[in-house]
Amino acid sequence: MKKKNILLTLFMCISLLQFTHAKGKVLIDRVEPAFWWAGMVNPELQVLVHGENITDLTPSLSYEGVTVEQIIRVENPNYLFLNLKLDEEVKAGKFPIEFKRKGKVVFTYDYELKARKEHSAQREGFSNKDIMYLITPDRFANSIPENDHIEGMYEDTDRSDSGKRHGGDLQGIIDNLDYIQDLGFTSIWICPVLESNQVDYSYHGYAITDYYKVDPRYGSNEDYLKLVEEANKRGIKIIMDQVENHAGLNHWWTKDLPTNDWYHHADKEVKPYTNHNRFALADPYSTESEKKAFSDGWFVDRMPDLNQENPLMAKYLIQNSIWWIEYAGLQGIRQDTFSYPDADFISDWSRSIMEEYPNFNIVGEEWTVNPAIVARWQVGQNNRDGYKCYMPSMMDFPNQHSFVESLTQSPDEEWKDSFRGAYEMLSNDFLYTDAFNLVTFMDNHDMARIYDQVNQNYDLYKMAMVYLYTLRGIPQVYYGTEITMSFPENPGDHGGLRIDMPGGWEGDKVNVFKGEGLDEQQKDALKFIKTLTHYRKNTPALQDGKLVHFYPQEQIYVIFRYDDNKTVMSIFNKNTEDKEVKLERFFEVIEGATSAKNILTGENIDLSSGVIKVDGTSALMLEVK
Repeated sequence: MKKKNILLTLFMCISLLQFTHAKGKVLIDRVEPAFWWAGMVNPELQVLVHGENITDLTPSLSYEGVTVEQIIRVENPNYLFLNLKLDEEVKAGKFPIEFKRKGKVVFTYDYELKARKEHSAQREGFSNKDIMYLITPDRFANSIPENDHIEGMYEDTDRSDSGKRHGGDLQGIIDNLDYIQDLGFTSIWICPVLESNQVDYSYHGYAITDYYKVDPRYGSNEDYLKLVEEANKRGIKIIMDQVENHAGLNHWWTKDLPTNDWYHHADKEVKPYTNHNRFALADPYSTESEKKAFSDGWFVDRMPDLNQENPLMAKYLIQNSIWWIEYAGLQGIRQDTFSYPDADFISDWSRSIMEEYPNFNIVGEEWTVNPAIVARWQVGQNNRDGYKCYMPSMMDFPNQHSFVESLTQSPDEEWKDSFRGAYEMLSNDFLYTDAFNLVTFMDNHDMARIYDQVNQNYDLYKMAMVYLYTLRGIPQVYYGTEITMSFPENPGDHGGLRIDMPGGWEGDKVNVFKGEGLDEQQKDALKFIKTLTHYRKNTPALQDGKLVHFYPQEQIYVIFRYDDNKTVMSIFNKNTEDKEVKLERFFEVIEGATSAKNILTGENIDLSSGVIKVDGTSALMLEVK
């Protein structure tokens, strides 16, 4: 029998406790968060209690170091919010919260403050020393077919439909951690695994219906803890995908909202959609109504927009993020649709996390090709409107777009080099407070596979990946990219962008995890990515070394990464014919160099002639000696 989720079991036990008073039955079915920790930086803790007609009850407690600061009653009689203050020296332990009516105890709830793990606050987040592997869990590997159908969940498994669940689970990731480690990856970003009990498209995960519970079709909270533990044993960090902007329409509170403004436009039968105008927030000429239309509009009908201007909602979301970091031992968070929530809230959210975990890392998704808009959110940015955010990292969409465009476009004039756009985009790094902490990528779960983006040209695919591993920042590789995964049939079908990893299901004819059934290109790509990943993992110059690039000429672009110990030179030749690259232009970086090693082939190259030959439509990565 499948293991029960700790929290679910707890809630089920609580729900069996029924008490009677003049207004009828009192039933508590939710306490969130169900427990907390002693010794956190922020001494304030908000506890949401949900139960039938509990508004006239008065909670109290007696535990040294814990004070009930405020009891908040809202318009819905089924909710109480307790604001507790925890002294700095409060001890871990359990204590009863008594719920009284007219001075008489109606029932108690045993709350627990757990002891933090040693050095929890000092945990190291992901950094530019890492190489990140992105997994859509439903599509990676199905190790426990028994959880494909869960009683009470709306959607079952149907692999014949790209928009349905396919059965991948947490155990499937655990079982293939050795594969990920062997490739050289040091961190894993997993698309949301929290409960998404939606009627359709639930595999997507971004319509959460319970913020404290792993979706049982993936496993349990305990399985998630096991995943983090097993990954950490292999030197792999786990990054949780979180969503503060919206929930799933079937979230448990939808039919019983705490307040009338818990969701934006909750009172409107037809919900206004977001205008997606992310420029409005920074635009000095924008109107407040335009900004509101961006932040308060719904994505789609099945994903209610959360009102973070409600302080109870804001506190709930902030605490939930911190709860998962502490509970699961996370080393990072990826925040979905980062700019869409209330801007002041997202500032408080990022600040609160970084105050608790100063060495942690968070990356935000701001999907724009304008680097100024991305840079606005990074910590330390001196925005002209005075806005401050505390995000260490952001997704580098601008460089992804510009380099792919450079590979696929033809110069429209003789003087305009194809790589000029990529060069100019990278030159915009002066906008960022820390460009080396951006997450870089060539594809992800929301866009066409890089192999399809470059029109299934394997040479261009290789050029894109060499660029990714040369670029400053934290490279992220989407699962399957290591074998040129492809879905050219319908680029608009997001289910197709997240096709099943071959070998993740019993009976698959191709098994990437075992290296069985791969064609020659897939084998070559796998070796190619493994070589790049291990080299970057063991080369500090590619992690935090300096970057120098030279203005592209004649469809050739040259980038250097170097530190005191090593110099790496990457050359990109867009020409279809072979080219000889004269080295004298790069004397500032490699003056006196006499030889180099081709990282991809192991070949030693003599540089004494002052010329390097580069094959047509190819990239070289050289360690210059």
